[in-house]
Amino acid sequence: MKKTIFSKMILSAAALAFLAGCQKKQANTVSDEETAAKVGALIDAIYVQKWSEETDAQCAAAKAAWDALTDAQKELVTGENADPDYFGRDTGDASKDNPLNQDEIGENEILVVSFGTSFNDSRTTDIGGVEKAIQKEFPDWSVRRAFTAQVIINHIQARDGEKIDNVEQALDRAVKNNVKNLVVQPTHLMHGAEYDELTETLEKYSDKIEKIVIAEPLLGEVGSDAKTVNTDKETVAKAITAQAVKDAGFESLAAADQERTAFVFMGHGTSHTAKISYSQMASQMAALQYDNVFVGTVEGEPEETACENVIEAVTAAGYKNVVLRPLMVVAGDHANNDMAGDDDDSWKSMFTTKGKFAKIDCQIAGLGGIEEIQNLYVSHTKAAIEGEGLSLTEKKTLAD
Repeated sequence: MKKTIFSKMILSAAALAFLAGCQKKQANTVSDEETAAKVGALIDAIYVQKWSEETDAQCAAAKAAWDALTDAQKELVTGENADPDYFGRDTGDASKDNPLNQDEIGENEILVVSFGTSFNDSRTTDIGGVEKAIQKEFPDWSVRRAFTAQVIINHIQARDGEKIDNVEQALDRAVKNNVKNLVVQPTHLMHGAEYDELTETLEKYSDKIEKIVIAEPLLGEVGSDAKTVNTDKETVAKAITAQAVKDAGFESLAAADQERTAFVFMGHGTSHTAKISYSQMASQMAALQYDNVFVGTVEGEPEETACENVIEAVTAAGYKNVVLRPLMVVAGDHANNDMAGDDDDSWKSMFTTKGKFAKIDCQIAGLGGIEEIQNLYVSHTKAAIEGEGLSLTEKKTLAD
């Protein structure tokens, strides 16, 4: 009897200890969630498109708060835009990238303007690849960088300590350095909303810099209808398809076709009137008789480029294997998540769910890393210089 009572006492003590442990764990969990929530709020504060005088301090505060978290707490970080990947995802070595924000520019500057990406490897290879190609072609001009997406600039600054100029900061730097001839080369694909906003910003500096010239985006002039093509679109179509075919291990596009393999290039999409450029790229593929090449967009604008419609088109054409590749200068968030991610709404997942394809591969590579694409940007920069009377034969004199 005493043994039974003693056993019950032991069990009761063990139960009480267990309950106390649970309560302590629950209290710690709440505390961890509150701590993580504060970091999420700091991240949300810099997830904005406008720079302010507080931005630098806010970026530093968010990183310091993140570094102070335990690994368990980091997994709990949430917010309107915050998540553990904001600081925790490994996107490569930022130290390999050159932000091109140096002074001592001289009289002649080429400002390469990109939307930007927080994926370090892609920024170095794709955006950096274009910048280096332009600098190589025009060694007597100073090449500098600007991003249009402040949310990306802040992300890079907070996580990696790398500061990249936004457009206004880059233009102010040009003014401070007494730049006289400024050529702006956008890495945007088309004459869309980003290009329009860039043009409007440049107009505000027309009385501060002697001469400002803006070059063509990658795909050149938009054109009047969906069937309109041009030499720029043809160059892009040939270059990106050849690279995708090579990376997929085929000798030719025809060989891939025989293996019933289709290539799907995923662009961003836009509600801007320039969205017709995607339809024109599809027309260009057809004009080249690239029957197993399709063009889609994340935003599904124009409508025929929506993922569901592209899947139906590939299915109707009888292809059993699919290679997905971004139609974007960088292989950043859209390429890694919207295209190749594991979520149900990624293109890889939606193609898989269809159940019509034997194999689905993803090539995570931006356009900017392709030499022919780099050369096309270079030719646009050259045309902008020559078209405004700044001939390449005169650039050394201008730089002196």
